This record gives sequence, structure tokens and C-alpha cells, in this order.
Amino acid sequence: MSHLAAPASPPPAPNPSPDAGEDPSCSSPPPTERARRSAVVVVMGATGAGKSRLAVDLAAHFPGVEVVSADSMQVYRGLDVLTNKVPLHEQNGVPHHLLSIIDPSVEFTCRDFRDHAVPIIDDILGRGGLPVIVGGTNFYIQALVSPFLFDDMAEETKGCTSSDHLDDIGLADDNQGNGCYERLKDIDPIAAQRIHPNNHRKIKRYLELHATTGALPSDLFQGETAEEKWGRPSNSKYECCFLWVDADLHVLDNYVNERVDCMVNAGLLDEVCNIYDPDAIYTQGLRQAIGVREFDEFFRLYLTKIVTDKIKLGCSSITKLDVGDDKLESLLDEAVCQLKANTRRLVRRQRRRLHRLNKDFGWNLHHIDATEAFQCTTGDSWHNKVVKPCEDIVKRFLSGDTTLASEDSSSNIGGTRAASRELWTQYVCEACDNRVLRGAHEWEQHKQGRGHRKRMQRLKQKTKIIIA
Repeated sequence: MSHLAAPASPPPAPNPSPDAGEDPSCSSPPPTERARRSAVVVVMGATGAGKSRLAVDLAAHFPGVEVVSADSMQVYRGLDVLTNKVPLHEQNGVPHHLLSIIDPSVEFTCRDFRDHAVPIIDDILGRGGLPVIVGGTNFYIQALVSPFLFDDMAEETKGCTSSDHLDDIGLADDNQGNGCYERLKDIDPIAAQRIHPNNHRKIKRYLELHATTGALPSDLFQGETAEEKWGRPSNSKYECCFLWVDADLHVLDNYVNERVDCMVNAGLLDEVCNIYDPDAIYTQGLRQAIGVREFDEFFRLYLTKIVTDKIKLGCSSITKLDVGDDKLESLLDEAVCQLKANTRRLVRRQRRRLHRLNKDFGWNLHHIDATEAFQCTTGDSWHNKVVKPCEDIVKRFLSGDTTLASEDSSSNIGGTRAASRELWTQYVCEACDNRVLRGAHEWEQHKQGRGHRKRMQRLKQKTKIIIA
């Protein structure tokens, strides 16, 4: 198979003579050269879909590939097994960026990701390389390619927020989540509708903005500028080729279940035990990762009952054989089952988000179905069904093939505006323990879910019994 040569740097333009007139063709490169100078490949997909594997495989076909991770948990140091970081031996010599660089206790936002990623991407491009952005944190990627961030608006308006301001509005203590949400509802009920009550970080940002400027966050988000820019990749400084690796849901579910079992065998419990703190807050830093909170009840009992010298010295690996207690065995099984279930839910949220980016926000996502590659573990199925189609798409992208371009994005602006406004509607499902859903799309998806339907069926049966 022939390999595509590295994109050649355009030859230096000749110095114009003093009396030469201005020629636009001399000062501005052709569109295809401009695209190649800022070409970025973005590999997206749900967790377990094979994004990292594809990125490394693409490096065999395109010289200069460097991977930039866009994963909100892999950016932290620690929990390498749980967060499924690519081991060094599987990176095959391909440079990987933004892995294990942030302290586990530090908050790392979408804006932080963008501010870290942009200089790295620009450096790769400046050396004639091809940046490949890889990650399941779609909001990180959106922050990178979309020119509109709420953080930027707030910064332009408020400047720096002093600790005195935080004390004045009672935000210096991060543990006042419920009180902060009620305060936001009083100040700006429209903005409160847009935020999940458990999203303490965003609630705090909105209150900070109002306290320092007097501006209502809802006024910023509902403006025409916000509706036109929100979530769209238009006007990005990069020319992006989006690859969406996907598979049938039941295939991804099975893979997730198997991967969790492999993680447990590879030392997941030891990792979580090392960062376990009974007084920890699970809404910030690395402890937000799926697979930490789920083991809280298990470790509370485990560390109370199993306190031996070898545990204190860290000389033992925690496995089911070490537990030796029926209650602990039961708690461990429940925690592993909950980890699998929460990861499967994450897969569904990620897939829904990708569908919306493609449909409502004008992203041109090239959908690659890896179902057959997952089901066939022998031969060249992964290469033929996943790598080869992606290789062809990237080749055409780098050559400036205009047939890869999406339809005129202006035709979808109305849909984007509707999607933006729709997120301001909040639904509460009383049947499911007052679960909060944002927007009609999430609400409809929730109503179709198996768990909601079962609860509704039970409520109907109880109603019939009461009436009888």
C-alpha cells in the first residue's frame, strides 16, 4: 500500500521588486495550501470505540502524526488503568500530548484544555506535522474548534474575581452546592433552568459573573451572537477533518463490560484505593472519574476491617481473593456492576452528543462503523473496516477534496438556534427520583429508556391497586 507523502511546505514567495505592484497571489497561498497549513484530524467516538488505536494506526500512513488527547480524566496524573490511558508500548513511538500533566486535585475546564492544546497544535503544524486530536470529551473538542466560549464572555465582562467578592457572595466554600443553586434560581431563574443542580462548577461561575458585574448569564447566552456561534465549528482557526468511530450499541456494551473486568484484573482497585479519601468530594479533579465514587462504600468497609501490615506498606494487591468476607464480596460485586452500568450510560450520552453535533450544529462528522471489526477478532477486519476508510478520508481532506465538505452550514442555523433555546428548558422526572433533564431531546430520550418505562409501569400498577 502506498503511503501519502508528508505535506510539503510551500516554497518561499519571491521578494517583490520595489516597484512591483501588490499581487494577492503572491501574498496569499491557494486555498488547498492554506488548509494543509492548518489541517487537523479529530478522532471522536464513545468510550471503548477504538479512538486511540485508530490514531496510532493513522501514524503509519501519514508522516508527522502527533496525538493530542482530549480526555477530561486522562489529563490528570494517576488512575492510568481506570482512565484507560494508552500504555507507552502501544503508542508505537507516536508522540502523545496532554496525558498525565495536571495535579489530580486541580479543576481543569474546557477553557483550560483549549489554552493548553492550541500552542501544542500550532507547534506541531509549525514543524510540518499532522495533529490528531483524540478523545471522548466532546465539550473539550467543541471548545477547541468553536470560537465561542462562555468563559471568554465572562472574562471580557468581569475581569478577575477577587477572593473578597467570593466571600461576599458566599462562594469561597465549594461545599455549598445546594445553597448556591437556590441563590442562582432567585437571581436568574432562566440561567438556573439551563444548569443541572449538581453542576456546582458552572453554578459558581454564573454567580461570580453576576456578583462582579451585575450582568445576568441568561442575557449573554440568549443573545443573537451566542445563538449564531454556540457550538458551531465555523470560523475555527483550523481546518478540521472529523472522524467518528462508532459501533452498534450492544457491541459497545459488551466491550465495555469486558474492559471493566480487564481493568479490575490489571490493578484498578489498587489505583482507586491509593486516592481513596472518605471525606473526598467527587465533583472535582480526578475523583470525578467514573469508577471512583462507585467503590466508596466498598472501601469504607474494606479499610475498616482489613488493616494489616502488608496493606499499610502497600505490598498487597487488592483482588477478590484478598477480600475474604461475604459482605465485602457483595459490595465489590455491586461496585463493579455499577461501574459497568455507569460506563454504558456514558457511551449513550456521548453518542447522543455526537448525533447532535452532526445534526444540529453543522459538524461534518465522517461516520465509521466498526461493528464488524469488533465482532471479527481475526484477520484484517480492523484495518479494512476502520483504518482504510479513515486513511482514504484523511488523504482526500489533505488534498483539498471539496466533496468532503459538508452542506452549506447556513441552512442549519435555524436548527442550531432552536437547539440552543431548547437547552433552556428543564424537565424533572418525579417517577425517577426527581431526575433533571436538560432540553426536549434529553427528556424524550429519557422517556424511552428502559428504567423510566419500568418505573412508570410500577406506578400504574400501584395506582390500580389503590383504586381497587
